[in-house]
Amino acid sequence: MITIRRADERGHADHGWLNTYHTFSFADYHDPAHMGFRSLRVINEDRVKAGVGFGTHAHRDMEIVSYVLEGTLAHRDSMGTGSLIRPGEVQRMSAGTGVTHSEMNPSDAEGVHFLQIWILPEQRGITPGYEQKKFEDGERRGNLRLVASRDGREGSVTIHQDAAIYNAILDGNPVSHTFGPNRYGWLQIVRGNATINGQELQTSDGAAIENESQVTITGTGEVLLFDLN
Repeated sequence: MITIRRADERGHADHGWLNTYHTFSFADYHDPAHMGFRSLRVINEDRVKAGVGFGTHAHRDMEIVSYVLEGTLAHRDSMGTGSLIRPGEVQRMSAGTGVTHSEMNPSDAEGVHFLQIWILPEQRGITPGYEQKKFEDGERRGNLRLVASRDGREGSVTIHQDAAIYNAILDGNPVSHTFGPNRYGWLQIVRGNATINGQELQTSDGAAIENESQVTITGTGEVLLFDLN
């Protein structure tokens, strides 16, 4: 069964400096029917204006994955990490016992557009950690490239949950993924369009995948596919 979550059904807030859409309940947006999906708790699509951002704030017991679509995101945290995240790079921060960080748009001219993803960890109180890796377009074009996994296999970033995230730049040819027993999926359309098992989705649409042994995805967009327990 594939259940579509349309982009225009998401929660939305425009704070001036930040224009944000929430696939699942977050901050002032609360929808009991959309509190997350399995261990996937948050998908926020954020657009931040030039020269501003999220000041220092705290997290704990959450796996936070950031994926930049356009522009640059500057990250700084209490672990001593300072980095710039650009398109094609995946950042993972494990909040664990507690961490503070800031996310700013360092440009004085252009906005930054990114997805922030929260995944519930399989255990609480782990040591905080940070990881960032770049995945070339060629690795992802016409291919579901593993970018995050529990064991860091295939050069992916490591998340502390029995989950995997794949990224694909669709080129019109089909890509397929097989789910193991008692596994679930979520497909997020990053941009463009895609068809999953015959159902059509557009930019920023999502789809919950249940009781499907395999999905086939076609289109000319970019997608993130989550394999969840």
